[in-house]
Amino acid sequence: MGDNQMLDLQQLSSFLAVVRAGSFVGAADATSLSKAAISRHVAELEEHLGVRLLHRTTRRLSLTDDGQRFHAQAAELVAAFEELEAATTASGGEAAGLLRINAPVSFGNLHLAPLWPRFIAAHPKVSLDLTLNDRVVDLVDEGYDVAIRITRLPDSQLVSRRLATTRIVLCASPGYLEQHGTPTHPRELADHQVFAYSYWSGGDDWRFTGPDGEAGVRVRPRIRTNSGDTCRAAALEDQGIILQPDFLVGADLRSGALVQLMPDYHSIELGIFAVFPTRKHLPLKTRHLVDFLVDAFQAARW
Repeated sequence: MGDNQMLDLQQLSSFLAVVRAGSFVGAADATSLSKAAISRHVAELEEHLGVRLLHRTTRRLSLTDDGQRFHAQAAELVAAFEELEAATTASGGEAAGLLRINAPVSFGNLHLAPLWPRFIAAHPKVSLDLTLNDRVVDLVDEGYDVAIRITRLPDSQLVSRRLATTRIVLCASPGYLEQHGTPTHPRELADHQVFAYSYWSGGDDWRFTGPDGEAGVRVRPRIRTNSGDTCRAAALEDQGIILQPDFLVGADLRSGALVQLMPDYHSIELGIFAVFPTRKHLPLKTRHLVDFLVDAFQAARW
């Protein structure tokens, strides 16, 4: 390091904010500091360490190799300090601070959105920053405390808690089936209108386990979309067959707006997990959030 002084927490926080936002301007907006102050903090941190942490071009910022190594440890250090500060200043070790959460779009809107007011009412010193998207985010690099993942197996590099399970269901509307007939075997799906989810792990190869073992078909989607809600809307308009999780279509199946097809042929089941970066000392705010979600979904019925 450049001298014997300790690392400056404000410089670390500004550096993490720049990485999270992807720019000095974005970091300034997120922290209410000026762009000049953010730039000065990062420059002083680099000078103190004696290494360059960021590649700066007119188009984008990116971490150097030294910056990547330093970033992960800096994030841990700042998180630990924030937790220490929150536990010390809040009465009785009350959870406090900002929680950054990422979740899939449909699940986040349908099943998580109604929960957040309850959580912040129970923890008045915690605030939430919620991002919904269906891509797999990097929790450490993108600065999230918790992500909700719908998958067979969560990332082994992360700590996870199972919240619930969801079945992937093949279904269509009665109106569509009346016009086009009801398929009784997966191979018949090749001749039907289907609406496919872009992030489906099997792509256009839909596989099922049936009475005679594995059965599959290569579908020809009329529409391919990264939105499960778009698939559901098309099915409800009698436009085709969809393969979607029961957390999204469960209410439609109960009401009869959609009908499950080929119930003897099963698609996969997926776990719904809360995942968070591996930390020896999990921040109190994160621990309370994960416990809250586990409890909220304990008796989940889609």
